Amino acid sequence: MRFAIFGDIHANLEALLAMLGDAEANGCTHYVCLGDIVGYNANPHECLEIIRNMECPVVKGNHDEQASILEDLEGFNPLAEEAINWTREHLTEDDKEWLRDLRMVRQVRDYTIVHATLDTPHKWGYVFNQLDAAASFNYQHTALCFYGHTHAPRAYVRDGTTVRSLTFDKLRLEPQKKYFINVGSVGQPRDGDWHSSYAIYHADKQYVELRRIEYDINTAQDKIVAAGLPQRLADRLALGK
Repeated sequence: MRFAIFGDIHANLEALLAMLGDAEANGCTHYVCLGDIVGYNANPHECLEIIRNMECPVVKGNHDEQASILEDLEGFNPLAEEAINWTREHLTEDDKEWLRDLRMVRQVRDYTIVHATLDTPHKWGYVFNQLDAAASFNYQHTALCFYGHTHAPRAYVRDGTTVRSLTFDKLRLEPQKKYFINVGSVGQPRDGDWHSSYAIYHADKQYVELRRIEYDINTAQDKIVAAGLPQRLADRLALGK
């Protein structure tokens, strides 16, 4: 049994299609989305339609929330705010209702999924270090949890009272330890690598494999510019920032 774990698509249709193609080629049998389907890029409705039709487990991201409500934006920088306002205009009311109904935290099989943190998922905090991860571990009732939001792959491992931080390509899951794993971003990586990022959870063999995938970045950039979104959103894709 292989789970494709992915999130932070951010309306990047080219990256999403490439990632799904890679997951299928690698024998993934199940798909799980960690949120932020929309925001920043130029195909919010199309990406949302794909995820909805997949009928896979999904949790809500902060961009999903802000794009689906009428209230003023909170905690967004001007670039993200401009993109969210544009996104609101390019989603249907049915799209927005579906996003509003998403849960913050879900358990899938024997593991948990969340977009941001487990301690206060609705506050959209970031997990950047061991101290941040420790707070979520206190609310983690499964041995394994996948999260997103930072757009940078990273694994945190709790062994007893010690929390370690590490990068990974293939991470073997050991009994008696807890894992809080970020699988990176499909549509807007921020770890200096522009390639789309997701992970495959090999449930039967108990390891997590990080995947980096090429996609048609030029088309994604051209769509951003053609849509009238800020040029900086197109430029940053190639920088992985």
